[in-house]
Amino acid sequence: MNEKLIYTVQEVAKILHSSPNYIYSLIEKGYLPAIKLSSIKILKSTLEKFLIENEGNDLSDINNIRKIKTEKEEKN
Repeated sequence: MNEKLIYTVQEVAKILHSSPNYIYSLIEKGYLPAIKLSSIKILKSTLEKFLIENEGNDLSDINNIRKIKTEKEEKN
């Protein structure tokens, strides 16, 4: 069994092309559930669920999550 079932914060940051600090913020705000096993870990299934549930959302400001607008919508 080679496939990972659990990721570190650093691994999730790399997968999401983000910083570990941003991942910690998602965890602290309750958007990305995690567990502590000597250090913070994220289950693969939890990460997949997070991505599916947030598809179409702009998460660049986690204090103001909103739907992504198309260029046409932004002009109106």
